[in-house]
Amino acid sequence: MTLGYDLSDQHAQLRETVRAFAEGQLAPVAEELDREGRFPAELVQAAAELGLLGIPLPESAGGSGFDTVAYAIAIEELARVDSSFAITVAAHTSLGTMPIHLFGSEQQKARWLDDLASGRGLGAFGLTEVGAGSDAGATRTTARLDGGEWVIDGSKMFITNAGTPLSKLVTITARTGPDEVSNIVVENGTAGYDQSQPLKKMGWRSSDTRELTFTGCRVPEQNLLGPRGEGFRQFLEILDGGRISVAALGLGMAQGAFEMGLSYAKQREQFGRPIGSFQAIQFKLADIATEVEAARNLVYKAAWLKDQGRAFAQQAAIAKLYTGELARRACNESLQIHGGYGFMDEYPISRFYRDAKVLEIGEGTNEVQRLVIARGLGL
Repeated sequence: MTLGYDLSDQHAQLRETVRAFAEGQLAPVAEELDREGRFPAELVQAAAELGLLGIPLPESAGGSGFDTVAYAIAIEELARVDSSFAITVAAHTSLGTMPIHLFGSEQQKARWLDDLASGRGLGAFGLTEVGAGSDAGATRTTARLDGGEWVIDGSKMFITNAGTPLSKLVTITARTGPDEVSNIVVENGTAGYDQSQPLKKMGWRSSDTRELTFTGCRVPEQNLLGPRGEGFRQFLEILDGGRISVAALGLGMAQGAFEMGLSYAKQREQFGRPIGSFQAIQFKLADIATEVEAARNLVYKAAWLKDQGRAFAQQAAIAKLYTGELARRACNESLQIHGGYGFMDEYPISRFYRDAKVLEIGEGTNEVQRLVIARGLGL
């Protein structure tokens, strides 16, 4: 399948590097990691050594110095093989590291950013709560100043990367006043900050997902990220950028599902010939190929707009909505092509099928994306 995009040599080389890592190191163990629900700490460290955990961060901050298009390409290539690993990288980069990079003081950057951008430690972002999902402004976690420290009480739900052996910190949203939301950094190991056991999930089983609790958790006043009361604006900006990486993840899943279906259609024989010779199968693959090509342009355009310093939130929402739904359709059609074998866990399309659904929920549900898009239309 052609890319439909004029990549630079640097982009093409990065794609080759990430694809070699994904196919050579990730693919052989992806099924085992999924079956065991095991976080791949060694592979995350290997990816960090390749510079994959700080792709869009400047070299001066410990990152790789690439642009957002390159970052989207990398997430796409990882998700083409294993979206659990892809979301580990995406959540660390977009949600765990970017808040420090965008809103941190020079002292905060010096303290945390180099380790995060280089992948020596994983970052997380705590926004969602039991009663605050799509309505992110309904957060009930509180933080009050006492003797030069923030005292935090509350909980966060469905948080990625907070409890692994590599986890370094989480940035959380908290009410610092009656009508005031701020972002505060909490380092792992801080007294009063606890993570639950990994949550049992339908998909993304080797990704680390936990509930976080804060009980009289005290952190220095200097851990406030940016001006007090700016938390809502900050996390909206973070989510806009994060949607590009999740859209790239959906694109990668759709590409991977397409390739599986195409390969199987050429090999599986019924009625004395490959099933790919039947028009019913050909049309399924033709439709997926068309939609993947369209999706790639949506994702790369959103990334390019961000790199150009232009408004990109609307395009990111469109790309995220489209690729999330496409990943589900592509995985469903590919599994149908596989027939009964696709229902067996020994075929990776089974894992892809389970993993795809969350893309219509996480990082803003499809319903929220449609609201964002409608507002961008002036409605």
